Amino acid sequence: MIKKFTYLLAMTCMVWGCQPNEKPMEQQSPNKTGLGDQYQPHPYVELKHPEWSKDAAIYQINTRQFTEEGTFAAAQKQLPRLKALGVDILWLMPIHEIGEKNRKGSLGSPYSVKDYYSVNPEFGNMQDLKNFVQAAHQQGMYVILDWVANHTAWDNALVSEHPEWYDKDHNGDFRPTPWWDWSDIIDLDYHHAAVRKYMTDALVYWVKEADIDGYRCDVAGFVPVEFWNNARKELDALKPVFMLAEWESRDLHKAAFDMTYAWSWNEAVHKICMGQADVNALYIYYSWNESAFPANSMRMTFVSNHDKNAWEGTMYEQFGDGLEAAIALSVVGEGMPLIYNGQEAGNAKRLEFFEKDPIKWQAHPIGTLYQKLFRLMKENTALWHAHWGSTMIKVPNNHGNEVLSFVRQNEKDKVFAVFNFSAKTQEVEFSDNLFEGDYTDFDLQDKVTFEAASKLKLKPWSYKIYVK
Repeated sequence: MIKKFTYLLAMTCMVWGCQPNEKPMEQQSPNKTGLGDQYQPHPYVELKHPEWSKDAAIYQINTRQFTEEGTFAAAQKQLPRLKALGVDILWLMPIHEIGEKNRKGSLGSPYSVKDYYSVNPEFGNMQDLKNFVQAAHQQGMYVILDWVANHTAWDNALVSEHPEWYDKDHNGDFRPTPWWDWSDIIDLDYHHAAVRKYMTDALVYWVKEADIDGYRCDVAGFVPVEFWNNARKELDALKPVFMLAEWESRDLHKAAFDMTYAWSWNEAVHKICMGQADVNALYIYYSWNESAFPANSMRMTFVSNHDKNAWEGTMYEQFGDGLEAAIALSVVGEGMPLIYNGQEAGNAKRLEFFEKDPIKWQAHPIGTLYQKLFRLMKENTALWHAHWGSTMIKVPNNHGNEVLSFVRQNEKDKVFAVFNFSAKTQEVEFSDNLFEGDYTDFDLQDKVTFEAASKLKLKPWSYKIYVK
């Protein structure tokens, strides 16, 4: 949805997910009580991530703007290019018919759903969607649909058929989500078991009928977690699915969602690149991520998406000279990287949200950078996700407020990465011996050896990734 949450709200959501002294069991200290097996740690994450998500990159398709035609059939022709780019999970923004009552703009918001069982004729028909999914599967990619469970359009048939299913204000009238400028939608009331059954049945329908591989769930935290927990069980009974929550909270990872948004990562890097914060903002994020979120969970790291691009600025506006460093960190740091359609073409405009505004496609260095980084991520097992990958370990340096340095390593692979998040050249010295060893420079492909006394000179807003 539009105008997403601020850094403060995102961090508050994280607090809600993990109160002090309430770490997931597998992150607590080993049992030393001697009181029996019932006190032994057990995994907090109970769901099973699909195997194909272990080294995946995710790509968001805004179907309306993705091609001149704005259709599934036209998008299908781009699948070989996306495969070559290195993406694995294709997230389609909402595919359903859009409401007309209180519509914004001439075409309306895809997040104002008129019929959960429909396909927006703007994009094609059911067979076009099935063809797209089948073609993606043939390319070895997976398709998830954007799902809007919290609210519907004003003219959704449910409004007249089941008005009791909706939230009401103090006057007894239908209402949008409180406080936000979401006047084109009204909220469902999940206190009703019938609402939960209807929505679960609709989720099941698209997996059965179109063979989709999961969902990205809009404002997932506004919907009760027990609804999502049950829905995940029903979906997994059909096939292994991948579930992404547009939210930032620990409890969603237990039994419902493979991945949550790293809104606070995005905000931290944005503030650093805009001179509003220093690298300590990232220390805060990574500390929270390691300590407050469960092992074997995934976070989605990104420099753009439909909300950021439309309402807050292009990737250039958001990250300035630090853009390429931010992109690199989104891939080699912990998190599954997202690329929003058009980034790989160097899209420098805010795409219209309620109107047709197609992307201008071209070869661009940003696309080449993403392609190289995705290839590295897939080849280096330390950079994989959840339990397949490795935790970031901070490497202390002499410019810790401006330079981020860390190692990710396992028995097979190792990456040593250094990011100069400042507008001045830095001569960096490191402490601890974790960084020492023989590497290959990711960019130059030169052989490099780091010893205890080694120094590294980094230009403003530059970075180095060393692979072992």
